[in-house]
Order: sequence, then structure tokens, then C-alpha cells
Amino acid sequence: MNLTSPLRVGIVGTGFAAKTRTELFSQDQRVQVKGIAGNWDRVQAIAQEFNTKAYEFWSELVIQPDLDVIVVSTVNREHGAIVRQALNTGKHVVVEYPLCLGLAEAKSLVELANHKDLMLHIEHIELLGKVHLLAAQALPTIGEPYYIRYATTTPQCPAPDKWTYMPELFGFPLVAATSRIHRLTAMFGKVSSVTCQLSYLGDDLPRRFSSCICNAQLKFTNGAIADVSYKKGESFWTSERSLEIQGTKGAIVFAADSGKLITVDGEVPLIAEAPKGLFKQDTQNVIDHLLDGKPLYTNADSAVYALAVACAAEKSAALGQTVIV
Repeated sequence: MNLTSPLRVGIVGTGFAAKTRTELFSQDQRVQVKGIAGNWDRVQAIAQEFNTKAYEFWSELVIQPDLDVIVVSTVNREHGAIVRQALNTGKHVVVEYPLCLGLAEAKSLVELANHKDLMLHIEHIELLGKVHLLAAQALPTIGEPYYIRYATTTPQCPAPDKWTYMPELFGFPLVAATSRIHRLTAMFGKVSSVTCQLSYLGDDLPRRFSSCICNAQLKFTNGAIADVSYKKGESFWTSERSLEIQGTKGAIVFAADSGKLITVDGEVPLIAEAPKGLFKQDTQNVIDHLLDGKPLYTNADSAVYALAVACAAEKSAALGQTVIV
């Protein structure tokens, strides 16, 4: 799969992640950013800043013959179609999670990438974060994990009128934020069943919500139970980012980036600096993989499995019953 320098990259999207990717790729002398597609006003400004070509439509960009890689950093609902077109035209792909909004489509895309011997990298920078790495490192110390709680709350008042608050574009919350599931399956393995509840609030439903709460309980095949809570919007007044892992011989507890390992011998601080530079690590990993053959830090199969669990949560919320994965 090793390519030769310069690696020629096209980027779909004009938001924070897309611009960050553009900047990071542009800083590497082994890479050329050949074009950007997206919102016409923003894409022209970004293209001018980074001395590259602007495309109004992603369908124009992905078919360009002088590209090796397409980076997908746009509205969730569009991910699957862009990835498929890029793979069909022989491009390697980097896509911000989720790969797409449906499990059958996700499996089809992975099969297509494998068939064409193309890289399909589904970004999950949280796996590179110090909280995740410290928790995984400390995990053997606490015996058999039996209970996990992972909660994030993001107050926003007023709720912004943008696509991430529009269910049709954003997707089911735990599908859109598959990282919540992927972090747990990476540490605790397979899930046997899922129970989930979802509630939207707002005066403009179903187009847009002003608040969202999505709670899921995962039962792992090893017997552990995990409560996953995803909340955001203007009905919440305090923020939270917490991870709790209870084991037979101890516990790991994080509040934001400050954590501790608790055992019968006492408490040991687990301090993770605030997340920074994770997109840079991810981008560097992709470049090194394509040019030097170095392994990626995550793989498409694990991301698709996490998506399968998230889709089971979506089905559970719709049916009001536990779903077997």
C-alpha cells in the first residue's frame, strides 16, 4: 500500500475538524493539499489561505485523478455517500466518526475498501487521549471490571441552529458519537445486549432539538455492565465528562482530565493533561501509514463493531425494549 511522496490530499468540509486537517496536512512537506470542497463562502477563504483549489461540490473533488486520499469532515449524513464515491474512484479515505449512519452500509464500505486494497481510516482520536490510555494501563490493577459509567454533558444556551442539533443530519446520538461506545468496546470487548432511552426537547422538532438526552446500558459478554450517558443542549446547566470503572480489586475514576486509581493500598493520582494535539497525532499516523507502512492505531472492523452496538441502542430506543447485539 505504500505510496510515494508527495501524498496528494483532498478534503471535504469547512468546519473546525476540516480546517484543522487542512492545516496539519499543509505543514507536512511530504503532503500536498490539492483541493477542498464544502460551503462555498467558507471553502473559498480556506482554499485561499492554504493556496489550494476550491470546489463547491464534494462530487467534483473526489473524482479528481490527481488525488491519493480523501478526508471526510462534513455532515454525518453525507459520510457514507462520500466514502463510497472516493473508494470507487480508487482513493484512500480518512473519515471522522461515524463512518455512516447505518450498519449495513458501514459493512458494505469496509468490504469495498478491502476489495480495492484501499485504506479506510475511521478517526477516533479519543483512543489517543491520555484519559483513555491511563485508564487502559491501570485496568489490570483493579481485577475483574464489573461496572462502568461514562457520562458527558454539554450545556449550550441557547442551543445553536446548526446541523449537529438536527437529527436527520446528525443521526441517532450514540451513532453520531460512536466514540462513546468505541472507547468501551476497546477496553471491555464484546457486548451481548443493549437497553437505551432517548428524549429530545425543543419547539422545532423534528427538524431541530434544543436539548437531547440519550442513556444506554450495555451488558458485556464478560458480565460487566456499563451505563453510557450523552446529554447536550440548553436544558442542562452543569457540564460533565466522567469515567468510572469499578472492579473486584479497585476502581478507576476520572472527572474531566483528573483521575485516580483506588485500591486497598490507597489512591494513586492519574492526571491527564487537557486533550491537545490529537488530530495531529491522527493525521501523522495516516501519513506514516500510507508512506512508510506503519500500522494505524485503530482499524475499521473495531469501529464498525462499535457502530453495531450503537445501532442496537438506536433500535432499543425505538422499540422500548432490550436488544441483543
